[in-house]
Amino acid sequence: MTQRAKIDTDGSEAEAVGPPVVHRPAGLTSAEVAERVARGEVNDVPVRSSRSTKDIVRANVFTRFNAIIGVLWVIMLIVAPIQDSLFGFVIIANTGIGIIQELRAKKTLDGLAVIGEAKPTVRRDGVAAELSTSEIVLGDLIELGPGDKVVVDGEVAEADSLEIDESLLTGEADPVVKKPGDPMMSGSFVVAGGGAFTATKVGREAYAAQLAEEASRFTLVHSELRTGISTILKYVTWMMIPTAIGLVISQLVVKDDNFKDAIARTVGGIVPMIPEGLVLLTSVAFAIGVVRLGRKQCLVQELPAIEGLARVDVVCLDKTGTLTEGGMDVTEVRPLGGADETYVHTVLGAFGESDPRPNASLQAIIDAYPDTVEWRCTEALPFSSARKYSGAAFSEGNGENSTWLLGAPDVLLPAGDPTLTEIDHLNEQGLRVLLLARTANELDSPEVATGAHPTALVVLEQRLRPDAADTLAYFADQNVATKVISGDNAVSVGAVAGKLDMPGAANTVDARTLPTDREEMAKVLDENAVFGRVTPQQKRDMVAALQSHGHTVAMTGDGVNDVLALKDADIGVSMGSGSEATRAVAQIVLLNNSFATLPSVVAEGRRVIGNITRVATLFLTKTVYSVLLAVLVVCSQVEYPFLPRHLTLLSTLTIGIPAFFLALAPNKERAKPNFVRRVMRYAIPGGVIAAAATFTTYLLARHHYSGEGALEAETSAATLTLFLVSMWVLAIIARPYTWWRLTLVATMGGAFLLVLVVPWLQDFFALKLVGTTLPWAAVAIAAAGGLLLEVAWRWVDRRFPA
Repeated sequence: MTQRAKIDTDGSEAEAVGPPVVHRPAGLTSAEVAERVARGEVNDVPVRSSRSTKDIVRANVFTRFNAIIGVLWVIMLIVAPIQDSLFGFVIIANTGIGIIQELRAKKTLDGLAVIGEAKPTVRRDGVAAELSTSEIVLGDLIELGPGDKVVVDGEVAEADSLEIDESLLTGEADPVVKKPGDPMMSGSFVVAGGGAFTATKVGREAYAAQLAEEASRFTLVHSELRTGISTILKYVTWMMIPTAIGLVISQLVVKDDNFKDAIARTVGGIVPMIPEGLVLLTSVAFAIGVVRLGRKQCLVQELPAIEGLARVDVVCLDKTGTLTEGGMDVTEVRPLGGADETYVHTVLGAFGESDPRPNASLQAIIDAYPDTVEWRCTEALPFSSARKYSGAAFSEGNGENSTWLLGAPDVLLPAGDPTLTEIDHLNEQGLRVLLLARTANELDSPEVATGAHPTALVVLEQRLRPDAADTLAYFADQNVATKVISGDNAVSVGAVAGKLDMPGAANTVDARTLPTDREEMAKVLDENAVFGRVTPQQKRDMVAALQSHGHTVAMTGDGVNDVLALKDADIGVSMGSGSEATRAVAQIVLLNNSFATLPSVVAEGRRVIGNITRVATLFLTKTVYSVLLAVLVVCSQVEYPFLPRHLTLLSTLTIGIPAFFLALAPNKERAKPNFVRRVMRYAIPGGVIAAAATFTTYLLARHHYSGEGALEAETSAATLTLFLVSMWVLAIIARPYTWWRLTLVATMGGAFLLVLVVPWLQDFFALKLVGTTLPWAAVAIAAAGGLLLEVAWRWVDRRFPA
């Protein structure tokens, strides 16, 4: 068979749809394309991309806290020695690191976005070719097949049982049948059939272009982590303003004879209140995560997806393309009811021409049974996930006409049919079985499957992904439940899952028996792991039911039938070879089509979230003790104990350097909600204890020392206590210990000891312990503070569990 045509009732050929083509529009000519490009009638909507270099620099440099610190830095450069201005240089270095890391992430993302970009098929000069969406011009003829996304607005020019899903735009779940002349909206996608449409609106004029442009941008927002940090910073700002004003007034009153020293100590009190490195470190951790995943051919289309997948506790998998490879092989054809085997092979060969874009099952049949030129397809019914079967009407070349259906046996056959028992035995072996049935009804009849006569069983073997078993084992080990949700026969899907040693593979459920009530459905989903004969709408309902029970759900898929569920899931994961529609709605695209990449994404998310939670505690403990020290100083009307250089040294050794290493360390703990609460329940008691211990040492030192150099001795003793308590906080945060964590803590302690014993460092940082009584008292107070920390944090764990 060399062509497929639709036959009118009078027997004449109305329109040829397959090669060779009759009356097929050739599309624009090269000259017409050039004219439109010259007029600017080009689809110039930006492709999915990361933030621009300008945006990255602006976001890292022009922050509220950088502005505050910048002003304070300028003041310190005027009134104090350079060592009291070190905090400014640290901020410049940190900001530079943040910009460099985000630019690396941008380069990775932009490169991957080009690889993963959908390329529609455009017909020009009679030749169809894949083009970038930005190359489409007004009037272009764009071809469509199942799973293709409509990239610009247009009007249908050709339609072959074309069904369009516009639910992402209109909310209506039912597919819309399109005929020539009907409008097409960008953002919709093809669920069945094929055709072509003429572009009538391109660029920013297209219906969904503005929405798509905003949704496609690489962003750091809509993340519990980012929102939590913003909330914390808002409260910090409100606390900081009155405290800073009180500190300025008190220091000018107390140090009325030394204006410059009063300013220096005031700035020394304000600067550590600002958790300036926290936002930076979060951006760096995310950016490095993107780069790491990029090396594994994983495109993160929305940055919070890394965080979201770390919180996932249920992963819903589509069997085909996830547990099994896309390809299949025909292992056997079993004629039924005495059907002639040669005739059956001829029918199957003819079926290959009924769909210009065959799915994996039909492709296996095409490979096994080549077409015959005598038979001609006169009408076709494309496969639909909702129907579970496809159909074709043939002119057999000998004057006979016949109509056939090919699809799910348990859908085409009535319940209790003896053939189903035979099929069950095949399904139990993990084999996929299709039924070839002859029908006396018209293909466009709603009752086309009623009374269909079973003619043959087509047995297909699915190729298991070699890495699927290890991936399922990883999720089981990480306490992430896996649910296989497939349109195939439940027994067959369960057999495949069993071969991969998936937990709960024996518990198979036919989705046609699922309750429609969400609460009842959620109970069945919690108790079982494998679901077959699931419709696209049911996939969506199942995701919603799991979410209603408090689960964070990830959905993987590659077919057009997965789009709605991918969109509704907390995290949508698409294969790179999946349809344009699935790639468009998914937050994560596995460009190498490997399900085995998913554990890397989960691990990266857990690393980022777990580690940022750790280091946020370090930063906010400093903010709490800085605010409290300032309040105690104002209330006591004494000189602020520290110069900026002292707190720069402490912040660098107990927070800055350790936080950078801790933020990039491995972390397998599943991310938990309530970020702000989980961080502040440690930061508040830690900060209170550090401030109380430090101020106690400072007051003791003020009574102990007198005369010239007394303030420097008092500051040194207070600094020693604050450093030791801060180190204790760091030691708790660094648990559980590994060799490198112990080395990190020990190195920071050694660096501070070096400052205390090397004369020029003593002078540079104005730190010199005087005598033995107060220094040892400072150590004792710090030890008491450390023990109190251990008790307080254990109590917090019991009283306010995460």
